[in-house]
Amino acid sequence: MGNTVSIKDIARKFKCAPSTISRALNDHPMINIDTRKTIQEYANKVGYQKNTISLSLLNKCSKTLGVIIPSISHYHETAIIEGLEAILQPAGYLLNICVTNESHTLEKEYLDRLVANRVDAICISLSQETFDHSLNEHIDLAISRSLPIIFMDRFYHALDVDRVITDDFKGAFMATEHLIQMGCQRIAHLHGPKGITVSQQRFKGYEACLKKYGREVEDELVKQVKFSPECGLEATIHLLDQKAKPDGIFAVNDEVGFGAMKVIQERNYKIPEDIALVGFDDIPLAAFAPIPLSSVSRQSKKIGEQSAQLFLSKMNGISDHQQVTLEPELIVRSSSQRNHFSKI
Repeated sequence: MGNTVSIKDIARKFKCAPSTISRALNDHPMINIDTRKTIQEYANKVGYQKNTISLSLLNKCSKTLGVIIPSISHYHETAIIEGLEAILQPAGYLLNICVTNESHTLEKEYLDRLVANRVDAICISLSQETFDHSLNEHIDLAISRSLPIIFMDRFYHALDVDRVITDDFKGAFMATEHLIQMGCQRIAHLHGPKGITVSQQRFKGYEACLKKYGREVEDELVKQVKFSPECGLEATIHLLDQKAKPDGIFAVNDEVGFGAMKVIQERNYKIPEDIALVGFDDIPLAAFAPIPLSSVSRQSKKIGEQSAQLFLSKMNGISDHQQVTLEPELIVRSSSQRNHFSKI
């Protein structure tokens, strides 16, 4: 046969209608099981490939999940993708992965294209620009088309859609309380980008813990950073240039914490004796830092797994919106573990 084998070619071989071949290839119960097997074996032999676009139009199901994430340079996002793949690949689904690099323009473009390509749903972690400018019309439009949307990690409270999140407030509270228990009196916070949900919740957890122990947030101890070691480094330089220096630092994520660690060591302060340090995310490198970094695990891979389960529930007809909140875990390592404890 030619380069492309069609259903009509196979129908001529078996001297039957193309519709019969189509049913056999799609395991339709109207076709005898032995006949189905014979036709399917022949189709495989001659290299027949299903037209997935036509099938998606017919079945209203493309077996494809759109995934929009802000970055692939961080462990967190790659672990989420790994979790999605672990559940959906065995179920026969493909992932169409789009990376925004924190750009709202790209996020909107990718969302429009995924909708046009008739994906079955979209899992999305919103970009920083989307938060910065409070832009959510593109999400509203997708929702209005009855396309299932699942927020992963970053989300808008105002939008009533499915979401899988970590209890960032609780994780930040745990990290700050640990530093207090280690005897820290002046605890700085390297605050993530404004507007992003995880940044807000981690700051609120830090703030709530300080208040529980009769302390106030000191503006000079809170520095705004992006999610990068370079920003952590720069912010920590400013902290250590102050007359009243911190003796504990809670970083919004581990990469920011690595930047802080570098400056602390370069200034010849001892970790954790002079300055104790805790990050967030518990990326694999945290355990292998020059001084192993204490961190809050937010179960990144499980965010992907739970998002995949929510997606499958949508495909099975469950329409109620669900929120899955994962419990954080504080992993204590050498960067914060002091030999004495504070008398609280």
